[in-house]
Amino acid sequence: MKSLKFLAAAAIVFASVSTASAQNEADNSTDRTVSFGVKGGVNFASVTGDDFDSPDSRTSFHVGVLAEFPLDPMFSIQAEVLYSGQGFEYDIPAFVGEDQHVEYQLDYINIPVLAKIYATRGLSFEVGPQFSFKVNEEIDTNPNGDDGDNVINEAESFDFGIAGGVSFTTEMGLFATGRYTYGLTDIVKDVNARNSVFQIGIGYKF
Repeated sequence: MKSLKFLAAAAIVFASVSTASAQNEADNSTDRTVSFGVKGGVNFASVTGDDFDSPDSRTSFHVGVLAEFPLDPMFSIQAEVLYSGQGFEYDIPAFVGEDQHVEYQLDYINIPVLAKIYATRGLSFEVGPQFSFKVNEEIDTNPNGDDGDNVINEAESFDFGIAGGVSFTTEMGLFATGRYTYGLTDIVKDVNARNSVFQIGIGYKF
């Protein structure tokens, strides 16, 4: 099942690439040149759902690559491959002494495929599906140290969500972006909890 979901995500990316390539062949305008880039930034991740009582957000990072395929001067498709640190933090009550602060680390390879609409030159709004594949899951009882990592395997290996945000790109290719992603599937089977992540990032297109 995991392989089928990964193939489905790859097929969508491939379809986006093929469509954009065909369009570019039909129009050699410099406004429709495929661009590639790198990006990275900070995540403020948590979960939402009836089975969780507003846990604290986990501050982590995302980093990866992207390709943007213009279909006309005001519209394009952007596909990304990102490593994304997600999860949340919470306190375990102690009978004696202070509560223990614990970090639930749930890391993914995210593949968002976004439709981008340019409101003005450089300023774009983006929305689209995101396909996520779990690469790490652990509970860290000492988030500020090197010990305390306990690897577990409770979360689903695949997560499907939707992403939306805004970006501004300079003529030099530098860009800044803000994005929110919301999971549409439960991260753990039979548990009502879904990923919720705010991202702020910068990058460069070339």
